Amino acid sequence: MANKKVREKKISKARLEKEKIVAEIEAKFKNAKSVIFMDYRGMTVSEDTALRNKFRASDVSYTIYKNNLVRIVLNNLGITGLDDQLTGTLSMAFSNSDEISAAKIVAAEKFKDKMAFRFGILGTSIIDAQGVTELATMPSKEQLIAQLLGLLQSGARGIASVVNAVPRNLAVVINQAKVANAA
Repeated sequence: MANKKVREKKISKARLEKEKIVAEIEAKFKNAKSVIFMDYRGMTVSEDTALRNKFRASDVSYTIYKNNLVRIVLNNLGITGLDDQLTGTLSMAFSNSDEISAAKIVAAEKFKDKMAFRFGILGTSIIDAQGVTELATMPSKEQLIAQLLGLLQSGARGIASVVNAVPRNLAVVINQAKVANAA
């Protein structure tokens, strides 16, 4: 009887600890703009430390959780269909400031033989490894805004040059007519 109470106490303590971790993971998912799942097999401690430092500088949280706990969180959030993907050595990068910084950092480090994209979650959408790779090659939000402004300005510049061309061309025609009449 006493052993049963001790066992129940240990089980409930372990369960409480897991529930605390599940709540922590769920909070990270809710705050993140994107989450990238990677297979990190073969990375050295120094490579991992360098990667973590770059993540910290870009407001990316990089952690490793048990796959079963992540599965519980994803199901709680209504993201299903990933049970077959949540296997093996998985690490997660929670990108908090923008959607692409985590993927860009991993792609820039070129850990192709040691770290591979498995899949990602962008909002509530699931993207495959190829989608994460494409996300890593996208320009930043600031670059996209600059490109859009450049396109808008080029259109306005074109309209302005066409509008200015009419009086300029008229002046050229009048000058040519004057020269022709003077001759």
